[in-house]
Amino acid sequence: MVRSFKIEKAHAGIIPESSLFKVLQYLDREERETPFLLIDTDKVRQKISMIGRAIRNARVFYAVKANPDIEILRLLSGLGTGFEIASEGELEILAQLNVDPERIISSNPVKSLKFLKMAASYGVRLFAFDSVDEVEKLVRYIPDSRVYVRLSVPNEGSEWPLSKKFGVELDEALALLCYAKEKGLNPVGITFHVGSQCTNIYNWNIALDKTKNLWERAEKEGITLKMLNIGGGYPIKYRKNVVSIEAIEKNVSALLYGKFPEHTDIFIEPGRAVVGDAGILVTSVIGKAQRGDESWLYLDVGVFNGLMESVGGIKYSYLVESLNQAANKKQWTIAGPSCDSFDVIDKNVTLTEPNIGNIMLILSSGAYTISYASEFNGFSIPRTILI
Repeated sequence: MVRSFKIEKAHAGIIPESSLFKVLQYLDREERETPFLLIDTDKVRQKISMIGRAIRNARVFYAVKANPDIEILRLLSGLGTGFEIASEGELEILAQLNVDPERIISSNPVKSLKFLKMAASYGVRLFAFDSVDEVEKLVRYIPDSRVYVRLSVPNEGSEWPLSKKFGVELDEALALLCYAKEKGLNPVGITFHVGSQCTNIYNWNIALDKTKNLWERAEKEGITLKMLNIGGGYPIKYRKNVVSIEAIEKNVSALLYGKFPEHTDIFIEPGRAVVGDAGILVTSVIGKAQRGDESWLYLDVGVFNGLMESVGGIKYSYLVESLNQAANKKQWTIAGPSCDSFDVIDKNVTLTEPNIGNIMLILSSGAYTISYASEFNGFSIPRTILI
């Protein structure tokens, strides 16, 4: 079956034409029940090769939470990527792939006891922390662990700020490094996170200045640090232009030069930047309605089974199938399939009117869609398919 989509300049500016072409070829070739997520493997390879390229001594650890599909992890493992995890469930997937424990880190500052026991058994030894209690837990379950303290830094300009739940200020961070050393752990570094989908390049400036302060204070206390983990936060394009990976890393590299020892290991934890714009959700139109002045369009994927980030402000771009692409466009409120009124994906979206059963493509949807999804109301979680 040949699908009819009108690809406009705005669409090609978000997703490469090569990715769109692969998706359209797949849809013409395969008859598959929606919803499902297509991941362009060439795009994943391209992104993972870019990240860390401009930063000296950089090592990349994919944040598994962004999309934990085992085939994505298999692809990244084959490319030599490291992995950042937070739970026993994520570790179980990596264990199925026999990932070397030296390629696994955990930057979750508050870890479950079950996870610590499994990590100890598997051989994971590199962990973030930001509290006395976490030190006590690590001493109890993994006394030979290497640890890095989570420093609180500004998250302004990030779509998903992360600065309130985790991280400590300078004095407390220094005290925690000293306490970890006193208790027999091996404090090796510092980490921070500027926030997910960070569009403010200056967040890295402030974070690295603050980190340098802590680094020097730790040195005065007899703690020689070796690793700086700059976390994730690299943004992708959903609708508007964002600062590029190249620009971020050029800036970070210049800031690192002279501030930190030449042989400092720089860890990066990209998630969204690896898979976000490599993914396109394929969904079907299941209903239309006119409610007052609003035109409503209902899809078989919604907030609960794949698009939870839309609640937090992520605005996706859409490409709708229509036999009459020349028809006038109008504004729609787009909703998911569940009976919950919270299940509204977007408003004031301009689209050509589709028919019931037509396909809609949701661009840049490879990250934090499947991993957030539930089967609320009995609706299925989209399957991930690599192409």
